[in-house]
Amino acid sequence: MMKLYNTLTRKKEDFIPLDEGKVRMYVCGPTVYNYIHIGNARPMIVFDTVRRYMEYRGYEVNFVSNFTDVDDKIIAKAIEEGSSAEEVAQRFIRECKKDMEGMNVMPATTHPLATNEIDGMIDMISQLIEKGYADPAKDGTVYFRTRKFKEYGKLSHKNIDDLQAGHRDIKVTGDLKEDALDFVLWKQKKEGEPYWESPWCDGRPGWHIECSVMSRKYLGDEIDIHAGGEDLIFPHHENEIAQSEAANGVEFSKYWMHNAFLNIDNRKMSKSMGNFFTVREVSEKYELQVLRFFMLSAHYRSPLNFSADLMEAAKSGLERIVTAAEHIRHLLKSADDASATEPEAELLERARTYTEKFEAAMDDDFNTADAVSAVFELVKFCNTHTSQESTGAYLKCLYEQLKTLCDVLGILSEKEEEILDGEIERLIAERQTARKEKNFARADEIRDLLLQKGIILKDTREGVQWKRA
Repeated sequence: MMKLYNTLTRKKEDFIPLDEGKVRMYVCGPTVYNYIHIGNARPMIVFDTVRRYMEYRGYEVNFVSNFTDVDDKIIAKAIEEGSSAEEVAQRFIRECKKDMEGMNVMPATTHPLATNEIDGMIDMISQLIEKGYADPAKDGTVYFRTRKFKEYGKLSHKNIDDLQAGHRDIKVTGDLKEDALDFVLWKQKKEGEPYWESPWCDGRPGWHIECSVMSRKYLGDEIDIHAGGEDLIFPHHENEIAQSEAANGVEFSKYWMHNAFLNIDNRKMSKSMGNFFTVREVSEKYELQVLRFFMLSAHYRSPLNFSADLMEAAKSGLERIVTAAEHIRHLLKSADDASATEPEAELLERARTYTEKFEAAMDDDFNTADAVSAVFELVKFCNTHTSQESTGAYLKCLYEQLKTLCDVLGILSEKEEEILDGEIERLIAERQTARKEKNFARADEIRDLLLQKGIILKDTREGVQWKRA
């Protein structure tokens, strides 16, 4: 039986889905105003791995992860650039998807955008007003009346009276609220900001209502798992519960999963400390598969420390796995098609114990650290018990076993195929266009990408020449 730690109950529980054989899972996605940072990458990798293991176990997973594409930070970036909020959001959604592909994060079943779901948000806010859980203020701003929801604080285990006394992080500035704990569902537009018409005022939704509405639309009133970083527990997820359960009249999510923070050299990541890294910056030094492998080296609920030494260790560990897989593929090229011998059949039985260890680790609240250890044991076994005398059937079984476990972790056991000439020419042409348009950042990005693939460019009077390193 698969067990997972439920933030709501603060204990490990047997995973029993609402519908047999199906999982409805919502993961809060990034706010797209810049390149994603490695803190954003942790929940993406962790919950992609949870999804992969669920599918490995035979579940049909409806996996929804949003993009917040309207937000104060997006608007500020647009003003800074002299562009629109939509342009900024769309650009960084594209860049985010590139980074996700590099980390081998599977596309969600649905990636909803907040701006496409405004009608649903207006509908839910209207429901909350009708049920007495929300009220519009004089200026048209709509507030959720937190004290009306009697179970407020059940996820974060915070007492509402203590919040009133000392927790400012929930408070929203403004004199029109009845209670300092009330939070915004719909806010009045400001000059130069994107806005939508509503029955209360021209404006835009509050952040919390967005996820409640997107989850309801694509997964239903009740879901199995809601997940994200532990920084979202309060107030974001707490507010989602209040809105959703007040509007829908049923439990919002059965299980709540949260990954722990990522530190940089044992310090909290922050721009002011100068230890802030984007996934794109990491990709200049390492293949993003290394970043993924590093993220899975610790249990998702344990704080994780990012450092050059630990990334080098992850790189070496990943190379051990890839090298073992390549060695088996090399042996397969000259192996005969004979069935496995009796001693080989016994070895395969022994090898299956590593899959059992892997499954036991993943069944225990997705303990990827122990699952990776089981993969390393299998790698050692493969290196020790394969040779040119091994039969094709035996080698294929071992290879499939190793590849299957790597696939669950999202680790590529095969190196990328060599980049094709046509693709090189296309990228060079795109780089030339970028340079003409003075988009030097994109031009440099393409040069770096080709260099990572072993392609060296040389700008000459006759044009761009290239060669393989």
